Amino acid sequence: MAVIYISETEAANDFAGLMARVRAGEQIVIEADSRPVAILRAVDPPRHSISETVARVDASSKELGYTPVMDASFAADMEEIIRNRKPRDFSSCD
Repeated sequence: MAVIYISETEAANDFAGLMARVRAGEQIVIEADSRPVAILRAVDPPRHSISETVARVDASSKELGYTPVMDASFAADMEEIIRNRKPRDFSSCD
């Protein structure tokens, strides 16, 4: 999660922009005279679908100039999660 430090004046001038950044997962520290006075962050961590995550990785790859590669440990964990997942039970929705 990125942490952004801004002044009270900057926060007041672009509150809508700050909210967009918070929704994207950033945390905003609002300062007065270089002292933190408030923190603006999402109540719940942002949730992204797999397709959104893939799109973000693609965008990052273009920005960075290379494609990130997951390490072997993470890949093994993901394979185990996929192998052991169970179908959702939607019977309570009927």
